[in-house]
Amino acid sequence: MLIVPEAAIADLMTREAAFDAVEKVFAAMATGDAYNFPVIREAIGHEDALYGFKGGFDRTGHSLGLKAGGYWPNNLDKHGIINHQSTVFLFDPDTGRVRAMVGGNLLTALRTAAASSVSIRHLARPDAKVIGMIGAGHQAAFQLRAALAQRDFAKIIGWNLHPEMLPNLQKVADEAGLPFEAVELDGLREADVLISITSSFAPILQADQVSPGAHIACMGTDTKGKQEVDAALLARATVFTDEVAQSISIGEAQHAVAKELITEHDITQIGEVINKTHPGRTSAEEITLFDGTGVGLQDLAVAASVVDLAVARGVAQEVDF
Repeated sequence: MLIVPEAAIADLMTREAAFDAVEKVFAAMATGDAYNFPVIREAIGHEDALYGFKGGFDRTGHSLGLKAGGYWPNNLDKHGIINHQSTVFLFDPDTGRVRAMVGGNLLTALRTAAASSVSIRHLARPDAKVIGMIGAGHQAAFQLRAALAQRDFAKIIGWNLHPEMLPNLQKVADEAGLPFEAVELDGLREADVLISITSSFAPILQADQVSPGAHIACMGTDTKGKQEVDAALLARATVFTDEVAQSISIGEAQHAVAKELITEHDITQIGEVINKTHPGRTSAEEITLFDGTGVGLQDLAVAASVVDLAVARGVAQEVDF
């Protein structure tokens, strides 16, 4: 068995490699060559933690496995480590033997950012100039850096429930040499592209706070009950997702479907746009929305990619198992 520890990931995996891996697995999902297993996610009754498993099988990428982990909200304060903790396990689909164990914390951040950036590349207007952020936590910086590579943005705007965290976005703006402006929610109408990345259980962005032609990537809703945007916004937009089954059960679309504003048939897998079996955006005035729920196949794709890189560079640890 190969081991790629968490400490090695930063020197191996790039945003570009994560983007390529996620784009390919979304394409495979749309053709039926890759599928996710049902998600298990439970409150364990200890340390207020959520723990679970996401897995799947990708015939095209020859990847089989799962990610185990979750959210320990007291980690940072009590132990000085990040609240999200995870590990990816890969198996040989031909024999069932374990192939690799891979640190999943940084990979989770990179694959989540890659998913929204894939949606921006395929759905945002080519002339998009202003990018808006809802949320300014740990993941927001990953999201923003990945998104900036997809269009020639000229300005970054942002809102966060706790304004003292907005310097996290300012730092990324400074790195990119772009101006940053903190705005109220109504000010987000200026955005051509919007990314929401929060842990909210109540809608933050209202339908009338989005301008025609905008693309929104909703990346924070991955659990039943979570919600970042007004359900009416999904009725106003053309909705895309990583996986429809997750979108309507634990994603942003769960609320619009429950209110009968849309049905599952109104939601399109982003892989269909990648494969050019769906046109994606059809006009400059159309609002497009990507419901990024986070699928196990994303984790397997980036983990398999990093294992290949670790083997090629001779840094993968091999143990008998």
